[in-house]
Amino acid sequence: MRLPRSLISLLAVTALCVTAPALDPQDFLEKYGYLHHDHHLHNAVEVQSAIREFQWLSRLPITGELDGATLQQMAEPRCGVSDEGSQQIWAQRVNVIFTGKTLQQRRRRSARQAEKWSKHHLTYQIVNWPRHLSLGSVRLAVHTAFQLWSNVSGLVFQEAPKGPADIRLAFYEGDHNDGASNAFDGPGGTLAHAFLPRRGEAHFDMAEKWTLNGHKGHNLFMVTAHEIGHTLGLEHSPVRHALMSPYYRKLGRSLVLSWADIMAVQQLYGKPSNNRPVRLPGQVLNAALQEWEFSELQSQGDTAGLPLYCRGAFDAITMDQSGTVLVFRGGMYWSVSAKGGVSGPLPLRERWSHLPQAIEAAAFSPLDSKWYFFKGKRMWRYTGNVLDPNFPRKSSELGMPRHPDCAFYYAPLGHMVLFKGSRYFVLNLKMLRQEPYYPRRLSDWTGVPQGTNGALTRSDGRLYLFKDQQFWRFDPVKVRVTREGLWAKDLSWTGCSYVPRSNNIL
Repeated sequence: MRLPRSLISLLAVTALCVTAPALDPQDFLEKYGYLHHDHHLHNAVEVQSAIREFQWLSRLPITGELDGATLQQMAEPRCGVSDEGSQQIWAQRVNVIFTGKTLQQRRRRSARQAEKWSKHHLTYQIVNWPRHLSLGSVRLAVHTAFQLWSNVSGLVFQEAPKGPADIRLAFYEGDHNDGASNAFDGPGGTLAHAFLPRRGEAHFDMAEKWTLNGHKGHNLFMVTAHEIGHTLGLEHSPVRHALMSPYYRKLGRSLVLSWADIMAVQQLYGKPSNNRPVRLPGQVLNAALQEWEFSELQSQGDTAGLPLYCRGAFDAITMDQSGTVLVFRGGMYWSVSAKGGVSGPLPLRERWSHLPQAIEAAAFSPLDSKWYFFKGKRMWRYTGNVLDPNFPRKSSELGMPRHPDCAFYYAPLGHMVLFKGSRYFVLNLKMLRQEPYYPRRLSDWTGVPQGTNGALTRSDGRLYLFKDQQFWRFDPVKVRVTREGLWAKDLSWTGCSYVPRSNNIL
């Protein structure tokens, strides 16, 4: 029985308008192995059982109903590997711990030819990589991800740049000859998928914004480490904070591999030769990856001598009172003078101490000549380079959202504006509180897309918004977008073009 779409819509509305999954819920359950693909309609009992299994793996209350939390979880970016059989395989692993015996009856994993490699020395190859990351950065992330697993098991990995290799990693867009169900869907949705031993491949969606450390976008190291787990024969895990959860973990303070991850790989490949697993905290790896990326940015630029952010990846952008544009990426920033000269990258925290390692939004306000930075659930405010007293402040205290897409001062309102998803928020900078009657729908800004990663207002009063490699110019008088294009190519004041400036600059 296919669930009525009216019921699904009603559930979404009653759950405070949570984001609906990209797929119809039943299609989602079929895609990820909870319901079998066939031409027959599923009855209510089958659908309810599938929902319960999904909720179990996602660590949600097991209700068997498509409630708001379940629909929202379905909409989160995740691994494209099927969850089929995860519950039975997990039960088997736990049974081995307590009884030392393997369960005799369990559902076979479809399309899985082998559960483990027959050897412990494996080679890997990086076939290609995203244009906005250097090969050196990608190699480091991949090497570190493989090392994570060898630290806790009897496996040894070696890169084979020219192949052949046991495990191959590649980036693709859309349909890439893996079958329609494995076609990549662009930003969000499925980020990557992998195949178990024998085929030994991991594929990543080229259209995603991949990053090396924990700033905006998807952490390439964490996603790679997860997909490597699949190439070794590991299924999705129901354990909270497990690396092998179908919904990718953040690189935080905790240990990257949970006890469940270690148990799973050791049951297949044994313990490391020294019998003492090396477990690394997330903040140690994050610092190492960020230091490497900073070194890469300082030593390498584009072939044309342009700053690396011109390849289309930055976290925030703003402009100060002198007309200098500042572009932020990870723990670094660049300055582009009003005349077009670029300086940087420079360490973010050398200029603004007390900031986190990376930010999600930044804005300079001409109203009070202060700098505002946002990351997670906090906001920092600086006078020049000095952090103001009583900062950082919790965003919730100000009525602002966590993890904003972008922030900017907007003169027609006389306040700071923050975009987050399908809504925008207005912050009164004098009172440091949200203006009444907000948040409102982003549709008020005609033509502006969701998910912009930066915004600033030029001296002519027009607002520029950025998302990946595109920009939108918003006219506050006409109250709509009047132009769009590729910012690195079309906007010389971003520091990505050596075209002489003229009276016709955008």
